[in-house]
Amino acid sequence: KCFFSTIILTNKKKLYFGLFKIKPIQMQYLYIILVLLISFGLLYWINTSFDHKKYKNVLLVSLWSFSAFFFYKMVNEFWLGPQNFESIKEVRFQKVIKKLTDIRDSELAFRSINGQFEDNWDSLVKFIELDSFTLTQRRDSSILDKEMTKRYGGVKTYKDIVIVDTLGFVSVKDSLFGADNRYTKMMFVPGAKDADTKFELRSGSIEQNGMYIPVFEAMVKKSVILYDQDKNLVLTENLVQGVNGVNGNALKVGSMDEVNTNGNWPKNYKKNQ
Repeated sequence: KCFFSTIILTNKKKLYFGLFKIKPIQMQYLYIILVLLISFGLLYWINTSFDHKKYKNVLLVSLWSFSAFFFYKMVNEFWLGPQNFESIKEVRFQKVIKKLTDIRDSELAFRSINGQFEDNWDSLVKFIELDSFTLTQRRDSSILDKEMTKRYGGVKTYKDIVIVDTLGFVSVKDSLFGADNRYTKMMFVPGAKDADTKFELRSGSIEQNGMYIPVFEAMVKKSVILYDQDKNLVLTENLVQGVNGVNGNALKVGSMDEVNTNGNWPKNYKKNQ
C-alpha cells in the first residue's frame, strides 16, 4: 500500500496523514503549496508547450484570474479572517460574561437566603422578584450570668453576648439590579443562532471534609457562541489553555466538581463592561 494513500479523520481536533499528525491549519498550508505548484506548472506548460494560440490567451487570463481569486482567499483566510474572528469573539464573549456574572450574583443571593443553589430558571427569577434580604446589625453586649453569680456566692458575674438587631428588609431585585429587568432574560445566550438558546444550569452539593457544600455551574459551549465562524478557528479556540484566554471549550461560572463560584475567563474580558 502507498504510504500516503489515505487521509484518516480520527477526531475533530487532528487529521492523520499516513503516520504523521496534521492539524487543520497545516492542511491549509499544504493546500496552498499544492495549488501554487499546479498553477506555476500550468503557466510553464502554457508558455512553453501549448500550441493553440486561439485558446492560449483565454487560458492565461483564466489562470491569472484564478490566481488572483486564490490570493484574495488566502489573505482573507490567514490574515483578515483570524483578525475578524478575534474581534467578533471578544465582543460576544463579553456579552456572555456579563450574563454569567448576573447569574452568579443571583445564585449567591439565593444561597445566602435558602442555603443552597437553584437550577431552575423560573424559580430563580421568581426568587429575585419576590424575596428580600434581611438587614441586620450586630452589637456586643453583656448580661448577668446567673449561674456563675450563684457559684461565686452572689458576686455579680457577667458574660459577653452578641445581639443581632433587624433593621429592615430590601428586595433582592433592588439590591442586585435596581430598576433594570435584565434578570428576566439572563438565561438566554446572547448572539446564539437560536434566540431561545439557554445557558446550561446545574446545582447540587459535593462532600468536603465530611461536610456537604452546595455548588452550581452555568455554562455555554464556545461553538454555540461562535456558531457562524470558521470551524477551524473555533476548533483552535476550544483548545486554548493559558492565563490570557478562556480555557476549554465553554464559558462557565461555578463548578460541579469543586467549591468555586468564579468564572473561567481572564480579567481582560471584562475591561469594556
